[in-house]
Amino acid sequence: MSEKQKSATTKKTMKTTAEEAGIRQKPEPNTEAPTARAKETAEPAPVMHGGIPAGPLRPLSPPRAPAKAENFQQGDYVVYPTHGVGKVERIAVEEIAGHTLELIHITFDENRMTLRVPTAKARTAGLRKLTSRKQFDDVLNVLKGRARIKRTMWSRRAQEYEAKINSGDPSAIAEVVRDLHRNAGQPDQSFSERQIYESALDRLAAEYAALEQIDKPAAIEKLLGHLKSE
Repeated sequence: MSEKQKSATTKKTMKTTAEEAGIRQKPEPNTEAPTARAKETAEPAPVMHGGIPAGPLRPLSPPRAPAKAENFQQGDYVVYPTHGVGKVERIAVEEIAGHTLELIHITFDENRMTLRVPTAKARTAGLRKLTSRKQFDDVLNVLKGRARIKRTMWSRRAQEYEAKINSGDPSAIAEVVRDLHRNAGQPDQSFSERQIYESALDRLAAEYAALEQIDKPAAIEKLLGHLKSE
């Protein structure tokens, strides 16, 4: 038997002996490329918020505080946080899935939509009546203030702006309008900035128009006048 064959036979015998004795062999380092399973456990891909690329969701602000308890009547103009200004069409007791509920029917003419909100859930849903004229004066003062732009990534700021718009708080919405407004001589807005700006301005103008009993275009002109009056 050659020396090479003797060496191979010796190694095989040693390996067999080690296995019989229960000795664990040290695994060889894994030099293979990452598998598909490893890729699946990697960081999730960015998600979309209102058509805007963004990173993983994180809490942007404390949960929306419930609106104060109010008695709604047919014909009242109200604000629902995520839909804006609507009108109470009627309040009726209806039976749904075996439960009897008093529902507030709210119509949103622009969206041609009717929303039914249980009276018992109206406060926690954030449903409220229009802001008073005195309170809206404070909103107009927010518009006159200096824009405050955070030095953070746009995707993060976009999420914060949308959270403010959907909060239903007119002062928070006015902050979005103020911060994203561009006067002559200032850099133009990006497409996504323009979208959020117009959404906030439209939401704010809808409540202002209902409060002043004017149409929305006239309300927008008045709001823009406050933005330019500084």
